[in-house]
Amino acid sequence: MREKKLLFALLVLILTGTTLFAGDIARFVNLGFSEDSKYFMFGQYGIAEENSKPYADIFIVNIPKNNFVKSGIKHFNSQRSANPGDTGEGALFNLIEEMVKQKNHFKIDHLNTGRILFLLLNGEKPKEKIEFRDFLSGKSYTIRMIQSTFGKGKNISSSFYIDVDIVSRKTRTREHYEVGLPNYRRKGVKRYKIRKIIITPDQKSLIFVVEKEEIAKSGFNIRYMVEALNTN
Repeated sequence: MREKKLLFALLVLILTGTTLFAGDIARFVNLGFSEDSKYFMFGQYGIAEENSKPYADIFIVNIPKNNFVKSGIKHFNSQRSANPGDTGEGALFNLIEEMVKQKNHFKIDHLNTGRILFLLLNGEKPKEKIEFRDFLSGKSYTIRMIQSTFGKGKNISSSFYIDVDIVSRKTRTREHYEVGLPNYRRKGVKRYKIRKIIITPDQKSLIFVVEKEEIAKSGFNIRYMVEALNTN
């Protein structure tokens, strides 16, 4: 009798876990910076939960303007369902081929990926305040994500901005920045997390990789966006 209860409890946990995490989780890919560190190319790919078909997106960002360049957004949705064990990366490869003209125009180098200053590991709970020191530059960072949620269920929307304080040991100065659009509500997005913070190859700008939790029919989907901060 006890064994049956344990098996039943295990089955409930498995089913509950499946319900909570239903949806699809995109994978973020750093596709490199331009030679002058003014442009950043990134992508995401995965298998759509609703139809089991691979998808991919590629974006090129103007870092000083913190905005996409003209013709710098490309999407791909496969017409074929994914094979068992497929991650969907083939969709990204197809899309990269279509973005060769833009890549060459902005002189993107796939090997020029900058340096990671912060990384939120899978399963790690985000902190209200991120604090770390870059030992190469001698700068200390204090970062807060300020987000607001509106509505519920299918009508949910949310906004955010990133509060940044940078202290330099060399100059003994403190700089304060606010990154993002605090009044821009993204429909269907429940919450945000800072997944990575990358410093550009010229050490003058920061790239915040932001994870978005989007409401889906059977749970939620994970997608990515970036915010760029030029500190020069």
